[in-house]
Amino acid sequence: MALERLKRWARQLKVEIVALWLVARHPETPLLAKLVAGCVAAYALSPIDLIPDFVPVLGLLDDLIIVPTGIWLAVWLVPNRLMADARNRAFAIAARPVSRVAAAVILTLWTLAAGGVLWLWASSAE
Repeated sequence: MALERLKRWARQLKVEIVALWLVARHPETPLLAKLVAGCVAAYALSPIDLIPDFVPVLGLLDDLIIVPTGIWLAVWLVPNRLMADARNRAFAIAARPVSRVAAAVILTLWTLAAGGVLWLWASSAE
């Protein structure tokens, strides 16, 4: 029961972040709302935190405080009509099927590119 509620909350949070990203790019969104929504979405999706997660307690607290507070502020700043439209579009995006083959191809290309850069760097150091 609690695990299902947690999964539902995580899916809803993911949709909300995508909706904020869409709102930040919408031409009718006020400038301040665009800035806040874009920063919150970028922070939530970024692998870099203000306080790294390995720092005991504080590392996870920043995600539990900054992200929800930022989402609340951004949603409060965005006009209701735009936020509702962005949420509908975010639900549609979340409902799309995921292609594991495409993910594997992209991962392979990035790995090959990184290997090529390392090989060039190593051969130029000789």
